[in-house]
Amino acid sequence: MFSQKLTLILGSVFGGLGVALGAFGAHALKPMLLANNKLETFELAVRYQFYHAFALLIIGLTMNSFPTDIYLQRASLFMTLGIILFSGSLYALAFNAGKAVAFVTPIGGVFFLLGWLMMLLTFIKK
Repeated sequence: MFSQKLTLILGSVFGGLGVALGAFGAHALKPMLLANNKLETFELAVRYQFYHAFALLIIGLTMNSFPTDIYLQRASLFMTLGIILFSGSLYALAFNAGKAVAFVTPIGGVFFLLGWLMMLLTFIKK
């Protein structure tokens, strides 16, 4: 499963990529995103990536207190899958990928919800 170190690394990587993608979208890609009416989609992808990068960092730090907690390990996995599927599909849509990609977005959202549920279960049982 996902270790504390891996969770913290992923949170840091997704956070850093969020900064880079946000800046790239706000500057270099903005004319193209505006022309295609996709700026809001791109910004939503970046925003949710950031929220859940922070969640991964919180999970990783919490793993220090509960190093063998299976719910935190699952939360890390689910948050990672959520970022990849939810934000990734929105990035693809922002670049005019086929409409079929839109079906992946809610699956990513379900993974986010499962990640938050796993965190809740950790705190309820401790």
